[in-house]
Amino acid sequence: MIKFFLMVNKQGQTRLSKYYEHVEINKRTLLETEVIKSCLSRSNEQCSFIEYKDFKLIYRQYAALFIVVGVNDTENEMAIYEFIHNFVEVLDEYFSRVSELDVSFFNTVSQVFHRTWQSTDKVHIILDEMVLNGCIVETNRARILAPLLILDKMSES
Repeated sequence: MIKFFLMVNKQGQTRLSKYYEHVEINKRTLLETEVIKSCLSRSNEQCSFIEYKDFKLIYRQYAALFIVVGVNDTENEMAIYEFIHNFVEVLDEYFSRVSELDVSFFNTVSQVFHRTWQSTDKVHIILDEMVLNGCIVETNRARILAPLLILDKMSES
């Protein structure tokens, strides 16, 4: 079962987080800091699976973004590793080359804020279509993107 899903940049800033088990807000910050530090400190030659406390971390790096998934110890690491790649492929298909800006929060007012707010919301929708209560429920890109394409059509009219 997936416990949490994080997207972080190379500076260690969390760009997106989703928890599937309750973790208090103050403990989330500490957990994210430790998890990010564990992943960022590893070299490219090291394995992308880390035993961490009572769960496992599986991560992949895409340019300046790291996607880190915390799972229980019975989860298949390779399945989660491929799930991460599938998630990125869905983002790439929808956003046409996803970047950190597509999942970041900005505090400026302008089209950039509006576009980014919508993008962040859509990234959450994509993740919610793929994972329900910590279990992967969908991997087919067309079915994952169908609700977003309907929303896009509705907003155009």
